[in-house]
Amino acid sequence: MKKIVGNDSNIRIDKYLTENLDYSREFIQKLITEGLVLVNGKLVKASYKINLGDEIEIHEEEKKEETDILPVKMDLDIVYEDEYLMVVNKPSGLVVHPGAGNYNNTLVNGLMYYTKNLSDKGGVTRPGIVHRIDKDTSGLLLIAKTNKVHELLADDFKNKRIKREYIALLDGVFKNSLATIEAPIGRDKNNREKMTVTADNSKRAVTHMKVLKRYKDKTLVSCVLETGRTHQIRVHMAYIGYPVFNDPVYNKKESTEFGQFLHSYKMTFVHPITKKEMEFTCPLPKYFQDYLDSLD
Repeated sequence: MKKIVGNDSNIRIDKYLTENLDYSREFIQKLITEGLVLVNGKLVKASYKINLGDEIEIHEEEKKEETDILPVKMDLDIVYEDEYLMVVNKPSGLVVHPGAGNYNNTLVNGLMYYTKNLSDKGGVTRPGIVHRIDKDTSGLLLIAKTNKVHELLADDFKNKRIKREYIALLDGVFKNSLATIEAPIGRDKNNREKMTVTADNSKRAVTHMKVLKRYKDKTLVSCVLETGRTHQIRVHMAYIGYPVFNDPVYNKKESTEFGQFLHSYKMTFVHPITKKEMEFTCPLPKYFQDYLDSLD
C-alpha cells in the first residue's frame, strides 16, 4: 500500500495520481473503480477533486498493472556497455519509457529486445531506466543492468555526483558569457502538462549556462544541471526570455516536428562498481548540426 498526502487542490484524483506515481491513468482509474483508492478513509470516484492535505491510500499490491510491453527491434546507438550499465545516445523523437497508451515505440522496448539484463527497480514500465530526458531531447542516457547498480546510480543522481552538460540553441542573442539561473520549478496550475517557475509547490532548480557561439538572432549555449527538475533547461531558458529554439511547449514561435534543439552532450560519473571515472560525449544530431551550419 502507498500513502501520499495531497499537495495540490482542485485536480481530479486520477490525473493527480498519474502525475505522481509510476502508473498509467487507465490503471489508476481501474484501481479507483475497484475500490483500491481511499481518500481520508473513504471510497471516491475518478472525478473526485483532491484538496490540500487529503490522505490518499493506494492499494496497488492487490492488482498488478496490466501492461503488455513487448521487445521491439531497433537500432540503438550504444556509446558504452559493460556487465553493469549502458550509456546510450537517444535520438530526438524517441520516448524513453512506455506510458499514456504508447507501449510499443519507446527506448525501453528497444532495450528489452537488445538484452534481458535490465534492472527492475523502476517498475514494470521502466526496466533499466534510472533517469529520463524528454522525447524531443537527444543525447546521453544512463541505463542500469542490475538492481544494485540502479540503486547506486539513483543515489549518485540524488546527491549530484553525476554531472550532465547539455547543448541548446536559444532564440535571441544572449549578451553575457556566463549565467546561473536559480529559480524554483513546479507544475503549471493553468496547464498540468507544463512546468513553470513558481513559489507554489515547487522545488529548487539551478542551471549554469555558458555561451558557446552567437548568431544573428540566436545563441548556442552549454547548460550544466545542478538539479534535475522536469523540463528544467526548457523552463529556465523561457523564464529568462531566451527560450530553446523550436520548443513546441515553452517557445511561442511555431515549431517543426524535430522539437526543441536540446542535446544531452556530456556525462561524467564514477562507475558504481569499478570506481573508475567515466566521461562520455556524443555529437549533435545531424538535423541540429546542419541547422547550425546554415546559420554561419
